[in-house]
Amino acid sequence: MSAFVIDAFEFCKNDGHREGATPLVEMTRLAAESVEKSGDITWSIQGGKTRHGYPSMTLAVAGHVKLVCQRCLQPLDYEIDSSTMLVLGENDEDADAIEEILDDESIDVIVGSRTCDIRQLLEDEALLALPQSPRHDVCPDTGLLDRLKTDKVSPFAALKNLKTD
Repeated sequence: MSAFVIDAFEFCKNDGHREGATPLVEMTRLAAESVEKSGDITWSIQGGKTRHGYPSMTLAVAGHVKLVCQRCLQPLDYEIDSSTMLVLGENDEDADAIEEILDDESIDVIVGSRTCDIRQLLEDEALLALPQSPRHDVCPDTGLLDRLKTDKVSPFAALKNLKTD
C-alpha cells in the first residue's frame, strides 16, 4: 500500500498528521494548468474531529505556479496558499445529513474512505485554489493584444459603404 493511501477514519480518530512537498510534475492535473512544470507544492494534512464529533481533515497546500494570463496570453506568476476542512461521512446519505446539521458553507462534507489517496485530495485543493480566469493586474506587454485589436476588421465596416445621405 502506498504511503499516500490512508484509512481516513482512523487517521482522523488518531489525530494523524502528515506533511511534505510534491513536485508539480507529479500532480498531473495541476501541471496541465501550468506553463512551467518545475517547482514543488508543499502540503499538510491534519486529522481530527469537528466540535460535533464528526471526523475531519484539514488540508493545506502552498506553492508557485505559472498560469497563462487570459488577457495578454503571457505567463502569470500565481501563488497558491489554500486551506480547507473536509468532514467525512460514511456514505452519501450520512454526508448529506452531516452537511445539513453543520449548515456551514465553508466546510465541505465528503464520503470518507478506508483507502483514501490523499494525493488526490491535495491536488483537488490546489486546483480549487486557482483563479477561474487568471489575469495580471496590469499586463506587462499588451503589444500583441493591441495589434489584434487594430488589425481586426469590423464585420459592420462594409455596412458603412451602403449608407446613403
